[in-house]
Amino acid sequence: MEYRTVWKWLAIVFAVSVVVCGVGGYFASKDARVKDWFKASVLQQKPVEVRVEAAAMGDVTRVVNAPGSIEPKTKVQISAQVIARITDLPFREGEYVRKDQVVVRLDSRDLAASLESAQAQLRGEQARLRGNEASYEQAERDMKRREALLKTDDETKANVEEAQERMLRARAAVESSRHGVEQVKANILRATKDLENTTIVAPFDGTITKLNAEVGELVVVGTLNNASSVIMEIADLNTMLMKARVDESNIAPVKAGQTCRVFANAYSGRSFTGKVERVGLKRQVDRDGTGYFEVEVLVDKPKELIFASGLTANADIEVQRFTGVTKVPSQAIVDRKVDDLPSDLINGPLVDRTKAITQVVYLFDPGTPSAKARAVVVKTGPSDLTHTIIEAGLDVGARVIVGPFRALTTLKTGAEVSEEGGKTDNGSKPVSMLPEDDDDELDSGATASTEAEALA
Repeated sequence: MEYRTVWKWLAIVFAVSVVVCGVGGYFASKDARVKDWFKASVLQQKPVEVRVEAAAMGDVTRVVNAPGSIEPKTKVQISAQVIARITDLPFREGEYVRKDQVVVRLDSRDLAASLESAQAQLRGEQARLRGNEASYEQAERDMKRREALLKTDDETKANVEEAQERMLRARAAVESSRHGVEQVKANILRATKDLENTTIVAPFDGTITKLNAEVGELVVVGTLNNASSVIMEIADLNTMLMKARVDESNIAPVKAGQTCRVFANAYSGRSFTGKVERVGLKRQVDRDGTGYFEVEVLVDKPKELIFASGLTANADIEVQRFTGVTKVPSQAIVDRKVDDLPSDLINGPLVDRTKAITQVVYLFDPGTPSAKARAVVVKTGPSDLTHTIIEAGLDVGARVIVGPFRALTTLKTGAEVSEEGGKTDNGSKPVSMLPEDDDDELDSGATASTEAEALA
């Protein structure tokens, strides 16, 4: 019994609340101040704030971007040509050296002894040669004498033939000694060269960029893959090349002589001019499996800067330049479905009805009381890093909505807009997207309770 009484009282309270809210809402709607508040706080949708920029005539440069690294154009690895220990390293890593200055001295005692031994061997071979030449001359005289006696029958033919054989053996011994002398002379030249190789000089003016050995270490002759064979690296840091990796899909327009801008990660905020010096002709494969071609860019480096070898960099290679064209920021150009455009645009000459998507820009049309966005279909051309060429559909000076990007993604023709800063183009404050209502009453079809719920 008490349970039913509680529900009865709850039903009465609910009914009275609905009546009070409905009546209160109805009378509140008759108040002009309440109506203004309702419009300002509930129904008002503020115009979209946008950035506006005029389409301009200017130049557009098409670029190809490529990553890479900056390295000296001229560098050499100093390796040992003889097996010996290092006795002196006059310069350290980072120091500047002049051409023909001694950069490495090796222990030369063993090689000097080898040279002296070869020279002594030469003297022995030369003495042996003189002895063999004397024997040959004696054998030749003996043969001639016997041949003369043979003609008078005072000598036998067998003795003459034996004399000829001795002469031939003596001649062969002379030839052998001469070859021995030449061989020893060659050994002397090799020993002399090895001795000279114990003193290594700089091949050009440059900086020691790497030092792999110390005094007392034994250096060996080997390939460049053998780290112990490379003592140091000398590079000319005044002339630097960027070795850029151009993707194979972008390599076609890249040519030698094209100008470019080089951006080194070590010098953020700065760029350096450069020129393409060589375009590689062999496709290479990067670590991620993509194909690329190596392009060498000669960097115009300021004299006061020193580029370390191997700096990471990016190059913007200017492959094509357009002058006196109409351009807008690339962000201002958006894709829209053809079927979503107004009918006057769909039937325009720039719309390809065979495609579902077309490119448009939104113009900033000033008006009273508010400005509106209006889409125009455009035909675009090449782009650079920031701007795109407009080939048709837009005149120079037209005020184009260029951002923000979030607003451009949903912007439609007729949408109310205002320039960033809270003012429309005509200087007035933003207004409601709803039409002005000159009546003092709300729509008579709305019930008081509905109005009250909206106010709540």
